[in-house]
Amino acid sequence: MNIYVGNLAYSVTEDDLRQAFAPYGDITSVSLITDKFSGQSKGFGFVEMPNNSQADAAIKALNETSLKGRNMKVNQAKPRAERPARGPRRF
Repeated sequence: MNIYVGNLAYSVTEDDLRQAFAPYGDITSVSLITDKFSGQSKGFGFVEMPNNSQADAAIKALNETSLKGRNMKVNQAKPRAERPARGPRRF
């Protein structure tokens, strides 16, 4: 299951997320979303867990808990919506 983790402090690292989720089960991947120009965290990321019951337990246990001074928003990630293609702009 892909899990969305939001409202993260900018200082949170992928290792911090991995340590927070590890007690609840196996983790396939962890990724923090960063600004492509500055490289700074955008304050959210994703954790992939292969076992849905472990992922549900992690969501219930970690939602609204503090990590580095901010209460995380943790829930099942929604599929990414299709976005229209961006072509050349005409003015």
